Amino acid sequence: MRGAERRAGGAWGLGGSGGLWEGQTPDPPPPPPNNGSLRLLLDLLSRRNTECEVFDDGTNTFFWRAHTVTVLFILTCVLVYVTLLEETPQDTAFNTKRGIVASILVFLCFGVTQAKDGPFTRPHPAYWRFWLCVTVVYELFLIFILFQTVHDGRQFMKFIDPKLGVPLPERDYGGNCLVYDPGNKTDPFHNLWDKMDGFVPAHFLGWYIKTLMIRDWWMCMIISVMFEFLEYSLEHQLPNFSECWWDHWIMDVLLCNSLGIYCGMKTLGWLSMKPYQWQGLWSIPTYKGKIKRIAFQFTPYSWVNFEWKPASNLRRWLAVLGIIFMFLLAELNTFYLKFVLWMPPEHYLVLLRLVFFVNVGGVAMREIYDFMDDPKFHKKLGQQAWLVAAITVTEFLIVVKYDPNTIMLPIPFFVTQCWFLGIFLILSWTLWRFFIRDITLRYKETRRRQQERPVGNDSSAGPSGRSRLNGSWDSLRQRRS
Repeated sequence: MRGAERRAGGAWGLGGSGGLWEGQTPDPPPPPPNNGSLRLLLDLLSRRNTECEVFDDGTNTFFWRAHTVTVLFILTCVLVYVTLLEETPQDTAFNTKRGIVASILVFLCFGVTQAKDGPFTRPHPAYWRFWLCVTVVYELFLIFILFQTVHDGRQFMKFIDPKLGVPLPERDYGGNCLVYDPGNKTDPFHNLWDKMDGFVPAHFLGWYIKTLMIRDWWMCMIISVMFEFLEYSLEHQLPNFSECWWDHWIMDVLLCNSLGIYCGMKTLGWLSMKPYQWQGLWSIPTYKGKIKRIAFQFTPYSWVNFEWKPASNLRRWLAVLGIIFMFLLAELNTFYLKFVLWMPPEHYLVLLRLVFFVNVGGVAMREIYDFMDDPKFHKKLGQQAWLVAAITVTEFLIVVKYDPNTIMLPIPFFVTQCWFLGIFLILSWTLWRFFIRDITLRYKETRRRQQERPVGNDSSAGPSGRSRLNGSWDSLRQRRS
């Protein structure tokens, strides 16, 4: 009502901030927005609808301040101690390992204090800067392995663990696929119990975390089902892809993967509805509030719901296809790297690689989504997303170089037919959705406008011949008078 009153007062010239004084000309109305600014406004509104509102009191404690000088002083003291007070051992291998580790630690100290922040800030920006530097170190390690011979690369793994560098023993992964084995009188369900190992909770936890990264139920289910098809297609190359049908579709897809995706979607729903109100720890009066604030420090600072919209335009469709392809390639690299570098599945390096992708995958997906959803603000791909893509490609190149015979094993003919059919369907749908359909719609719109144009022209046509003649006669009489 007050806004309406001010507008009414200004219109009636009653003075004030909204009125006009005598002799004052009103300001011209703002120009209508063009198509580009209107589209940008709609994009900003849709982007705002996917973001949760954040309230922060702006508390900046010692925990959040930069400590570049302190880290530099401690690092200098350590180097001075090693140089002046510690005697260097006469062991070349030990000195080489220690020198490499020290170089990596110095680089991590520099990156944690000086690297650019990413989209995540909780529990602390330094945590995500640390994983960014670890990503750089891992990519450099992969490049080093890629430039070695196959023998030297496998033997180099002994410098990390002396137990590595040995060919893996053959294992039987398929075998008897009977759920109930009547031939085994003691335990007829032994095939089922044999599959209940540590990989069952690993499957569930992995897909729970992947759902938090992708934040879309359809994409997670497509990747889950597609990977099972890849295992079917490549079981002639890797023996551990050979599993029973119920292990593929019941234990993996329906139980472990689907349950992990379901729990992940429930967590996403809670995170999207959670209020993001941040307050300094020392300004909270109760101990219960302080403990709750410390626990919430390990939750996101803000939340963005991912709306991939793959069918909206060709750019987003190709981006979603690229994300699915890179996810599947990273999953395959897990198995192929173990095979070509002779690492047993239970080795700690395999677990460290999975922990690494858990920490960097979420940041990479957020940067990819920002780059795809708002290209006018995010003009380049994020640093973590760039490195993760480079790591995935480098791992695959190592697999190709170290064991090309396994990669080049001919795929069965019926499997090749199925993949060609799938690729053909994807290409056909892409052509129809983004080219043929758009051309058809534009043609129909043009025809509709052409059919409506004569009606509009008749209503807005000029005067007839007799009226034009009368008009000219009236003007002639006015000139004579």
